[in-house]
Amino acid sequence: MLDKHGIARRIAREVKDGMYVNLGIGIPTLVANYLPAGINVVLQSENGLLGIGPFPTEEEVDADLINAGKQTVTMLPGSSVFSSADSFAMIRGGHVQLTILGAMEVSENGDIANWKIPGKLVKGMGGAMDLVASADHIIVAMQHVSKTGESKLLPRCTLPLTGLRCVKKIVTELAVLDVLPEGGFRLLERAPGVTTEQIRRATAGRLVVEGEVPEMQLGGN
Repeated sequence: MLDKHGIARRIAREVKDGMYVNLGIGIPTLVANYLPAGINVVLQSENGLLGIGPFPTEEEVDADLINAGKQTVTMLPGSSVFSSADSFAMIRGGHVQLTILGAMEVSENGDIANWKIPGKLVKGMGGAMDLVASADHIIVAMQHVSKTGESKLLPRCTLPLTGLRCVKKIVTELAVLDVLPEGGFRLLERAPGVTTEQIRRATAGRLVVEGEVPEMQLGGN
């Protein structure tokens, strides 16, 4: 079973040379620390930064340089800073090829709920609704089950939706899964030490298992 850094390391393998990538709040921000060496990737933040580097060391921290989750970040050579209006013009214009988001729930149709829990205070929806409507490819980084052990991969989402039929791939502490066009979660990889049966029990939505499912290989350091 993976921790949040393990999830980020596995997702980093999905990032390809030349991509423009937006990292959502939470686990997705950790992906910046595990990108494969030797590839050129431009990370975009919707608060107005293009060219995010790894998280800073204590000596590198600049309180004025933050990502959309209010975490301090670094900038790479060639990075640029601009208004959030320009940032959303990039997003809505389809110039971000990969979006990596956290989620509270994902349905077997690829619907995502990640911005609000009724009755609870949240920071706001952020840019998620624009991102899921505009990105070519969306990967979700999330916990497979809630703190009470209930599945978060569902036949239908119960929380307010962020986007419809937009999620393509999910990486959790238990597994890597694709969302099938006809509906359902196809199991691609198991986390180290996790069995297919454990994943079945943790998945409330339709789970498709085809043959022997390999154990996932983690990228990064």
